[in-house]
Order: sequence, then structure tokens, then C-alpha cells
Amino acid sequence: MRTATVRTWCWLHKWTSLVCTLFLLMLCLTGLPLIFHDEIDAAFDDRQPLPAAPANARTLPLDAYVRTATAMYPGERPLFMSFDDDRPVANVTTAKVAQPGRGNLHITAIDRRTARPVGALDEDAGIMAVIRRLHIDMFAGLPGKLFLGAMGLLFCVSIVSGIVVYAPFMRKLAFGEIRNQRSRRVRWLDRHNLLGIATAMWVGVVGLTGVVNTLSETLTAIWRADQLAALTKPYQGQPALPIAAWGSIEGAMRTARRAAPSTEPQFIAFPGTRFSSEYHYAVWLKGATPATRQLLTPALVDARNGELTAIRGMPWYMLALRLSQPLHFGDYGALPMKVLWALLDLVAIVILGSGVYLWLSHRRAAT
Repeated sequence: MRTATVRTWCWLHKWTSLVCTLFLLMLCLTGLPLIFHDEIDAAFDDRQPLPAAPANARTLPLDAYVRTATAMYPGERPLFMSFDDDRPVANVTTAKVAQPGRGNLHITAIDRRTARPVGALDEDAGIMAVIRRLHIDMFAGLPGKLFLGAMGLLFCVSIVSGIVVYAPFMRKLAFGEIRNQRSRRVRWLDRHNLLGIATAMWVGVVGLTGVVNTLSETLTAIWRADQLAALTKPYQGQPALPIAAWGSIEGAMRTARRAAPSTEPQFIAFPGTRFSSEYHYAVWLKGATPATRQLLTPALVDARNGELTAIRGMPWYMLALRLSQPLHFGDYGALPMKVLWALLDLVAIVILGSGVYLWLSHRRAAT
């Protein structure tokens, strides 16, 4: 590789790294506790214990949970219904409008056996919620997400340029050699290069999945304009369906399960929300096995008569979003994979910190 080309790649690596380093350090520091968010949430779980019930107690129809939630908050309408994996609880989200802002909705946990509320959920409460918001959008909403996505792209460029310049830099050195007889700056340079090249694959995966995650709202909007619009084309031009005309949500769930018998419900979006249309219950179904539980399939059920309108798998960009979310935090391999992710996260912090040190020491030497 020619000297001029090497210098260009070195310049690209230096400045793309410096521009995004501060934000990458913030993401690495906040990402460390988020890797263990399930374990931390379980350790500080303050949910009310469910009342005792017979072992053979059956769950009630879904419509009963909707009635409970709307009775607790008069004037509000249901938006979503999700289901706990570890206990017989349905979480019903309600608000005064179909697409409320953050903080203008209520999430009620309801015992599926008795249709009685067992607590209200506040996704913005607690230190983990603060850390999560800081990591996702820096409390700036969509602009914050897109900004962090841009920083992630710069980080990916710095990774590629670092790999390119590594080979000519190490031409006269053995792989992984640390020149302990040289100055402290040279020793840190060798450590920085070794750790960077050894973890390049991992930081690349985490960086790319992070960029994809920042596009979640954008990709959902594309899905609505593309896939959802095509599925609901016969309904276009019709007036919005009033809430009084909605049929049974339990019937909609059964219709969707019959259309995809090897799946389980992930959540239900009510008419008018961003994951449904103005005329449908959208029953989002997930695979029943660990290998397919991230693959969601929306089934659109006419809210008036409970008939199936369409069922279609997610397009590639929504599939990429679903698969990137657990991979970003190491959620695929239970605790051992999370520990590995945490160790690599610490290494990434060392790489970023050493990069800043090398730049500052070079500036002092030049001065």
C-alpha cells in the first residue's frame, strides 16, 4: 500500500474515532448495566405477588382485561396488550388518544385468572429507565436516536479504517507484540492496536446492530407506508372505525391463532395505533421455540367482524431490526453470553480511552 494511501486511511481512522469517542464511551458505560437488565430488574422486582388460585384455574377472555383497564382510567382507550412470560399477567396500555406522547399513557398489569389489577407499570421509573433512555436517545427522542445512529456509522468507519492501517503498521512487528522497552506512549499504542484488531468483529457487530436499533421508528414508519398500506388497501377511504364498533379482542386472538397454530401471541395492537390500522386488531405472533421467538408475524383481523384480513411475515428490514435488538445486548445466550458481552464492553472502553490518550499525548509532543 502506498504511503499516501496509508496516511489517508490513518487520517480517516483518527478523525472518525475522535468525533464519536465521547458518545461511544457513554454508550459503553450505559450499555454495561443494560446487558444485565433482566437480572437487575429481577433483583429489584417490586411487583405485587399474585393472589393464590387453584392450580387448574383458567384464564379469562381478553375482553375482560380491557374492561378492567378502561374502568380504572375513564375516558381512555386501549392501545396495546402484552403478556408476561413468567406469570399469568396481561399488560394493557391505555391513553386518551391513539398515539400519545411519552408519559401520557397508563400500563396496567392484570391477573389473567381473575381480571383484577395487580399493579401499574411505569417504564420511566427507576435508575435503569434513566440509563436506558440515555443509551437509546439521550432524552432527545427521535433526533437523539438518529444522532447516535450517525455516531455509530462513524464508529463503523473507524473500525474498517483501523483494520486497513493495521497491516502496514505491523509489517515489521510480530502479531500482538508489545514493545515494552519503548516509551509509555508506544506501549499503549501497541495495546490499543492489539485490543482493537482482536475485538474488531465484536465491536463491528455491536456497532451495526446499534445503528439498526436507532432506526426502529423510521423502519416502523416504512412498514406502515409499505406493507401495512398494501394489506389494508381495500379499507382505504373509509372513515375511521369508532371504538363502539369494535368487536371481541378474544375472538380476534383466536382467529389469528387458527391462521398460525405454531405460534404464540407477543402483543396485540388496537385500531389506530402505529402497529395496526384504523380498522384492525393486529395480533403480533412469535415463534414458539427459542430459535423463532424473535420472528414476529402480524395477523390483521377486522375489528368489526373478527374475520382475518391478512397475515404476512415481516419484511427483511423489520426482521433485521428484531434480530439486532437481542444481539446488541447479548440476549441470545443467557448469562454466559452476557458475561462475555460485558467483558468485551470493558475492552472497548479501554480501546476508546487509549485512543484519546494517544491523540492527546501526540498533540503534547508536537507542541
